[in-house]
Amino acid sequence: MKARVTVTLKNGVLDPQGKAIEGALRSLGIAGIAGVRQGKFFEVEVEAADRAEAEATVKAACDRLLANTVVENYRVEIA
Repeated sequence: MKARVTVTLKNGVLDPQGKAIEGALRSLGIAGIAGVRQGKFFEVEVEAADRAEAEATVKAACDRLLANTVVENYRVEIA
């Protein structure tokens, strides 16, 4: 099975990289961008008997390595 993991900063956590991207877009003349928050995206192949086991395995990976749960949220989608 394949899992898609999206990791984003929690609301209220400063995002200097997102601000830099926002500024770069403005300097390129791209109008209408109100704000940018950056994150991470992972595609993970999982060997599991069923979706529940796959989701549990990927969530454990997120909790232990892929996301810093103090300042980041994550979302797991099993495909």
